Amino acid sequence: MLQEGFNSEHASRLTGATQSQLRYWDKLRLVQPSIQGTDGRPGKQRMYSFRDLVMLRVVVTLKANGLSLQRIGRAWNYLQRQGVDPRDVKLVTDGESVYSVEDDNLLDLLRDGQLSFFLELEQLAGNVARDETLFELNRDQFLRHVKKSRKSVQTQLEGAVGT
Repeated sequence: MLQEGFNSEHASRLTGATQSQLRYWDKLRLVQPSIQGTDGRPGKQRMYSFRDLVMLRVVVTLKANGLSLQRIGRAWNYLQRQGVDPRDVKLVTDGESVYSVEDDNLLDLLRDGQLSFFLELEQLAGNVARDETLFELNRDQFLRHVKKSRKSVQTQLEGAVGT
């Protein structure tokens, strides 16, 4: 018979979270087993779904990158208030905050979705290349103008000297 979920031991092995972390995170309601919780009863086994394992792995990764459980919890709460499941978004951290990447926006989840500064390096590189091309065109145009002006001034000087 195919197992319907992952018990705490398997969840721990697959996500890198210790079993005590799993219990604590369940108690905090940070990541709770969606198939079967303990309801506070000893001896009852927690059963996690695959999506729960993804969420556990995200929490482990965010913690490894310097985020506290409090900050992770605040980010989850913001997403839940917005009706978004944290497993359904792209998350980024700088070790201080958690950001959600949506289209071309970067939202700071610890600041209630405040839009953050976000640059696409590929777009910046394209802009620099375009600006460089424009600079070269303008420079060439400027140099042609200087040559014309110099010839004009030289012709005028020759005409004035020759008179």
